[in-house]
Amino acid sequence: MKRSRHYGLLAGIVLLGAVLRFWHLDMKPLWMDEVITALFSLGHTYQDVPVDAVLPLSAFEQIFTLNSQATCTQITKTVSVQSVHPPLFFCGMHQWLGWLNPLPVSWVWKLRSLPALFGVAAIAALYLLNRIAFSAKAGLVGAALMAVSPFAVYLSQEARHYTLPMLLVILALIGLYAMLIDRQNQRFRLLVWLGWIGVNSIGFYVHYFFLLAFFAQSVTLVLGDRKIAQSNRAASKWATKDFTLAAWLPTTALLAILAVCLTYLPWLPTFFSHIGRPEIDWMKPYAPSWQHTIAPLYQLPVGWILMVATFPVEQQPLWVVVFWGVPTLFFISWLIWQVSRGLRQLWRSPQSHLGAWMLVTFILTVVLEFVAIAYLLGTDITQVPRYNFIYFPAVCALIGACLSQRSPIRDRSNKLAFRRSKTSPAIAIVLLVALLSSIFVIEDLVFQKPYNPNRVAQNLSVEPTENRLVVNAYQDFQDIALGLSFALKLKQQEHQVKSSSHTHFALLPQTKGYDQAWSNLAQLNQPLSLPLNLWVISPGLKRTDYPQQLFIRDRAGTPQSCTIDPAHYHRLGVPYQLYQCQGQK
Repeated sequence: MKRSRHYGLLAGIVLLGAVLRFWHLDMKPLWMDEVITALFSLGHTYQDVPVDAVLPLSAFEQIFTLNSQATCTQITKTVSVQSVHPPLFFCGMHQWLGWLNPLPVSWVWKLRSLPALFGVAAIAALYLLNRIAFSAKAGLVGAALMAVSPFAVYLSQEARHYTLPMLLVILALIGLYAMLIDRQNQRFRLLVWLGWIGVNSIGFYVHYFFLLAFFAQSVTLVLGDRKIAQSNRAASKWATKDFTLAAWLPTTALLAILAVCLTYLPWLPTFFSHIGRPEIDWMKPYAPSWQHTIAPLYQLPVGWILMVATFPVEQQPLWVVVFWGVPTLFFISWLIWQVSRGLRQLWRSPQSHLGAWMLVTFILTVVLEFVAIAYLLGTDITQVPRYNFIYFPAVCALIGACLSQRSPIRDRSNKLAFRRSKTSPAIAIVLLVALLSSIFVIEDLVFQKPYNPNRVAQNLSVEPTENRLVVNAYQDFQDIALGLSFALKLKQQEHQVKSSSHTHFALLPQTKGYDQAWSNLAQLNQPLSLPLNLWVISPGLKRTDYPQQLFIRDRAGTPQSCTIDPAHYHRLGVPYQLYQCQGQK
């Protein structure tokens, strides 16, 4: 009965995690990166997107249909040229969308369902990691924390390649622990080592940041091998007859690391070409300043907090930030104390020391990699919390293991003892806070989409009875994807709000500057009657650089002037400005 209760609880944890990840899965709008996922995964390229033309919103929505004739080879070629990511996730997503194509659900739900499924699998995998490295209870607590973590739920509801590498990191850590145990017990299990090599090889072709996880594992493996060798030598566990095996195992570790590196060779030329692409320039500071110098030092801790607790403070008044922020700080301070107390117990116990050491070493190595990238390479990846997906599973596993430790007490004779309670109040408190935070994520109150397509669509509807022409200037592929995210949200808004007005959309190039975009706008044929609202979305343009007048053609092809409306300028990641086109009176 005890065993059945244990696995029943595990099943309940996995079910709860699945509910949180699939709840309102298609409610939020697609943002720029998800549009990129959709284009490539559906078997399309940027050449399939209509540009330099005024079209109804439905024309842009029709792009997002499955091209069943596309192959993984074609998708790989497209990704290598039009993206800065490896191809494996997009190929897998294309196959997944083909399987789900007959289902009567929205294509957005289908697109996000695979990352959500990987997120559910990560719950079970984390249970296995903690059960092997620590205990069955640690497995349940770690799985429960992964299930309700707002960070995990947020990533699972993104149509991006974050939850798959998270799952692969967990599997790799399981293999890494088994390899260290092999070293400790002076044995060699070929399948364990081959599995570790295979998982780390696949990870690179899913997300480039997996390189950071692989390097951290390699450091942990080499240091762990040395640590175990010293420990065994001090304990005289190696007899003379075992000397050959003891000397051979470190070489095996280096060969395993080399084998993984060799599997990366076919894609390395593409990888290096992607490093220099302008799509990643946004991660670099515009100019050195003291703010940029200290930013990683507070952005990293903020990212750690978001793994467990996050409350609706984005774009809110100061009193709301204080209302949620102060209790959060108290909670995090208390959680740090709980985790540090549990970590001391794990560290001192011979049964759990190796697992705790492995996770701590792996986490510290990745954090040092983040800091080195920020300060030595000038690319501050700490400003993007979602990139913490590389080491989040290890943090989750370590917190779960620490909370699962029994609370030490003193008995009447002042001897150290432990509480007999099966469920620590600390566990319940942490899981409840995380669960509440996950509900905020699902309701789109926190981890809101970058560039906020919801807010942009609301602002563009300032006069819903007027015809509306939305023009999105673009310089690169990412600007095109950004424009498509706005067009999709406007189309959804058009379905929800019945109006006699019409909305059309256009993507105009400005690769030679905005004078080119204004000239192209004046030459476009557009079918809307005047008066109309002309909205111009202009990535990289300053407010003072918007001209006071722009020109468009009316339905008859006659040039008409449009006057800037200073009261309706907005900036949410990118600026956009309203022009009033009244036409001839």
